[in-house]
Amino acid sequence: MLSLPKAAEPLVSPFSIAFTRPTFQRFICLCVGFIITRGRRTITQTLRTLHALATGHFSDFHRVLSRAPWSLWPLGKALAAMVLELLPDGPVTCTVDDSTTQHRGKHVYAKARHRDNVRSTSTHKVWLWGHRWVVLAINVKFSFATRPWALPVLVALYKSRDLNSAEGRQHRTPIAIARILMTRLLRWFPQRKFILLGDGGYASHDLARFCHQHRRQLTLVSLLHPRAHLCQPPPPPARGKRGRRRVRGDKLPHPQDVVAKAQQRKKTVKRKVDWYSGKRRRVEYVTGTGHWYKATEGLVPIRWVFVHDRDGKSQDRYFYSTDPGLTAERIIALYTARWPIEVTFQECKQRLGLGSPRNRSAASVTRTVPCLLGLFSVVSVMYHRQLKGRPPRPRSEPWYTKAEPSFSDALASVRRVLWEQTIFSQVTGHEALNQLKPKIRNMLLDELSIAA
Repeated sequence: MLSLPKAAEPLVSPFSIAFTRPTFQRFICLCVGFIITRGRRTITQTLRTLHALATGHFSDFHRVLSRAPWSLWPLGKALAAMVLELLPDGPVTCTVDDSTTQHRGKHVYAKARHRDNVRSTSTHKVWLWGHRWVVLAINVKFSFATRPWALPVLVALYKSRDLNSAEGRQHRTPIAIARILMTRLLRWFPQRKFILLGDGGYASHDLARFCHQHRRQLTLVSLLHPRAHLCQPPPPPARGKRGRRRVRGDKLPHPQDVVAKAQQRKKTVKRKVDWYSGKRRRVEYVTGTGHWYKATEGLVPIRWVFVHDRDGKSQDRYFYSTDPGLTAERIIALYTARWPIEVTFQECKQRLGLGSPRNRSAASVTRTVPCLLGLFSVVSVMYHRQLKGRPPRPRSEPWYTKAEPSFSDALASVRRVLWEQTIFSQVTGHEALNQLKPKIRNMLLDELSIAA
């Protein structure tokens, strides 16, 4: 087994609960290879990078993802526990979103046509053939960064209706999958409170009702339709009156109508609030409360907020929260805090080769992408522990200065440690590296760490 750095052993050892000892050794070898490999993160490319360090037949490493009997749930629980240790007691901000990866081939498991959110616009849709992944991430505010980082902890594959029907399985929408992932997190950590952030794809009454049912532990902040059906709570039953009790009270005006009247009467509130990228923005907002109603699903008490950017750089939006006690400024700050997950998707595709593996079997397809997204969280936590409170030194040049480190700096720092304490320590003749002058030795390790 590869001798991991001392700083990485406490982070890696909890994951051994999901594997047998031989499988865990090969799994760790693949994870190290995924971190230091250049280009695509295929098994063959990873073994080519590790070369003699990957002892055993090459098919043994392929079977780790395709045939070995292990589950992703224990890994997700261990990863979530590791991330939650970084957060103090109090509400934990989680973000749910989905990302698509292109995967061509006639015999790829669960391949379907999905909308590409990156290249599509409001007037033009771009479709791709591949997979759609529902990701639940926890926002962590590191001391070396001004904005939170979204660390993925649970990932699930969305399967098309045709595939579920062919396999005799109940079809689950992305919202239903997000509900399952959040249920796991609530059961694993019943002592923690969570705030779930979702974009328009997760602004459903179903998810809001689920969060209202678990309101002691969970709150949802998402987008709201301007003409949402709001009403008052049902009145108490009249004494002596027979018949079925009322399900809802009197109808309230749509949020859009309330905003139009407030703007005519100039009753909008003008404040500076927390905005995207950790900045503050001048906005006008109108807020109100009500019970969101949908037939056969009941009522959900919410507070809604209409936001107008006074600088004219963002579109007008309607937000809502299943906790009516939250202030309008707090709801705006929470929703804009969901943007780091978009940065996480971009960094994983550029730095960790997300979407580059070419698996075909069911087990390997459903395992590879969650492992790559989990590596983003592990690398981020390792970098945080390497700093130990020291000020970071992001890689910069005279013509390009960086105020704070990004994930590329975190990955380079972890790669440097792996090259120095794992790769070279197990290669015959590595003593020659220590005989080099410190300046040349550090330059060599720095150039190896940024290779990607």
